[in-house]
Amino acid sequence: GNKEITWMMLEAGAETDVVNSVGRTAAQMAAFVGQHDCVTVINNFFPRERLDYYTKPQGLDKEPRLPVKLAGPLHKIITTTNMHPVKIVLLVKENPLLAEVEALQKCYRVLDLICEKCMKQKDMNEVLAMKMHYISCIFQKCITFLKEREDKLDGFIKSLLKGRDKDGFPVYQEKLIRESIRKFPYCEATLLQQLVRSIAPVEI
Repeated sequence: GNKEITWMMLEAGAETDVVNSVGRTAAQMAAFVGQHDCVTVINNFFPRERLDYYTKPQGLDKEPRLPVKLAGPLHKIITTTNMHPVKIVLLVKENPLLAEVEALQKCYRVLDLICEKCMKQKDMNEVLAMKMHYISCIFQKCITFLKEREDKLDGFIKSLLKGRDKDGFPVYQEKLIRESIRKFPYCEATLLQQLVRSIAPVEI
C-alpha cells in the first residue's frame, strides 16, 4: 500500500505484466484490495529507457526523433499522475526547453509513436496509449497558442480555466478533452468505446 515503494520497485525494474498463481498482475491485486494509489503509480509508470530509445537515431534516420535535452522534461510529464490539462500546460511552461514550438513538435510526434507501439505490441496497453495520445493533443494545442497568441501559454491556461457565465463551468476545457478522445486513432479499442459510451450522452 505504499506508493513510494511501488515507484522504487518499478524504477528498479519490476515487471508490471507478470501474473501470480491466480493469473492477476500487481495492479489487479492492488485494485482488488483497494490500494488505488498504487494502481495509479503502476498504470502511469513508463521506464525512462523506453523514452531514451528515441534519443538515438534509428534505422535510416540521421537524427534522433527526440533531442537528449528534452527526454528528462518529457519523461516528467509522461509519468505524472495528475492528468488535468492545466497541470500539463504548467509543466510545459515551467521548462524553457519544452515551451517552444519546435521542441513540442518533436515531443508530440514521439508520443504518437509510443501510442502506436502501445496499441500494436503483444501485451496491448490501451490506458498508456490513451494517455500518450491525450498529452500529444495538449502539446499540439500548446503549439497553436505559442504561434497565434501574444499571451502564449498563459492564454491557453486562461482559456482552460474560464468558466461560462451562468455556472462557471469550464466549457473550453471540456471540449478539449472530448476532442482528444474523439481523435484517438484506434477505434476498436475497448477503452475508447467505454469512454464514448459514458461521455456521449452527457451534455456539456
